[in-house]
Formats: sequence, C-alpha cells, structure tokens
Amino acid sequence: MQSQQQAVLDQPSIKKSDRSNKKNLQDLPLIPDKLYFTIGEVADLCLVKPYVLRYWEQEFPQLNPATRRGKRRYYQRVDILLIRRIKNLLYTQGFTIDGARTRLNSNDENNSVVSNLAKTKFTKNVISQLTQILSDLEG
Repeated sequence: MQSQQQAVLDQPSIKKSDRSNKKNLQDLPLIPDKLYFTIGEVADLCLVKPYVLRYWEQEFPQLNPATRRGKRRYYQRVDILLIRRIKNLLYTQGFTIDGARTRLNSNDENNSVVSNLAKTKFTKNVISQLTQILSDLEG
C-alpha cells in the first residue's frame, strides 16, 4: 500500500485544466463559410462557454457582435478570429485581462487593416452573390 502511495506521489502532477487548455488551443475547429454565427456556434468554434464570450464583450471593446431582435448576438468571421486571439493571449501567453486589452489596443492599427481587408472581401463576396442572383432572375 505504501509503495502505491509513493508511486502516486512520484508522478508529476498535471492539472486537468492544464491538459484541456493545451488540447483546446491546438485543436480549434475550422470556421465554416458562413456570414453570421450565433453565440452557441462561436462558443463551439472557440471552445469556450457562452458566458465567457459575454464577459469578454464587456472587457474588450473591439469585440462587438451585431445584435438583432431580442438582443441576439450574431458574430462574423472577424469576431471569431478576435476571440481566438483573445483566448490565445489569456490562456496560452498568460496575459491578464488588462494586459490582453493593452496588447490588442497597441495592435489596433494592424487590427484595423485586417478588419478593413475582411470587410472589403465580405463586400465583394456579397456583390458577387447579388450579381449572380440578379442574373438568375433576369435569365
């Protein structure tokens, strides 16, 4: 009995949360090709709980999903990428909320360039789809 206890004590202690965080950050699912995502879908794509997303919306002004009737949140691909970046800063790099907020604010110029590129791509995609619909209706 004593040898079993000693064997347990000799093993390195790995917290369950440490294992799940490492796995979570490496195995994030691919983002589907959709325009809008619900909070539940985003929680699944980023491997966090919906209440964490709602909290991060309060703490990070950059994270501002569109809201519709009934105050339902609708996230876009850019929002999901930002959430994954926040998760990386907090869980992998060990930043505090304030530190992560500061880091994101210092990279605001880079973020705005990426955001503008994403908006441009989104706009071109919508125009292309509308043009296709219009030609289908005319033909």
